[in-house]
Amino acid sequence: MSMRLNLLVAGTALVFASAAFAAAPQAKPLSSSQQKMADCSHAAKGKTGADYKSSVSSCMKSDTAAAAPVKMTQQQKMAACSKENAGKKGADYKSAVSACLKAH
Repeated sequence: MSMRLNLLVAGTALVFASAAFAAAPQAKPLSSSQQKMADCSHAAKGKTGADYKSSVSSCMKSDTAAAAPVKMTQQQKMAACSKENAGKKGADYKSAVSACLKAH
């Protein structure tokens, strides 16, 4: 019986010690390249797949943390122009979207 009690006490002490160790702040300051990666990743938020990778890659290669503007695909242009001209109907909508696509 005393062996079980010893194991229980030792196990409990180990749990509390590991919880205290895990709760201790372990954060080190980021290196400059790690900080740049974090900034580039944040700037590319919302992008996915190859678009995300190319944006972060170009951002990492540049001197600033701002990502270089990426050209929009035709599909992205159409979606943006359609959103800008929501509420218009018929020929008015078509001409507004056409002008918007030419401007982008």
